Amino acid sequence: MQDFKNLQVWQKSHALVLDVYAKTANFPPSELYGLVSQIRRAAVSIPSNIAEGSSREGDKEFAQFLRIASGSTSELEYLSILVADLAYLDKDTAAHIGDQAIEVRRMLSGLLATLKLAAHD
Repeated sequence: MQDFKNLQVWQKSHALVLDVYAKTANFPPSELYGLVSQIRRAAVSIPSNIAEGSSREGDKEFAQFLRIASGSTSELEYLSILVADLAYLDKDTAAHIGDQAIEVRRMLSGLLATLKLAAHD
């Protein structure tokens, strides 16, 4: 078991959540229970799954939570495209969120590869 707060991927994903919350604060009120909720839940899912998985007994369980977190990065990436197309965020801001999600997904892939290597030692 490791302290999730020391993982760079958790730190990066937590920063992404804070960014998503800030950027979605001014969405139309009609989207509060729609896209605002969905994009925030997708973002929060990433560091939450990293944190939960890090407290599991073994690397196999941790890896499963990392894969779930990775799926949430793809969801967030898509939602960033959608909110730009709907003009709820300007294209650059939405692209920045999408780029952050891609970076976190790459970091998760690297951590998963490290766990696989450690399992073979």
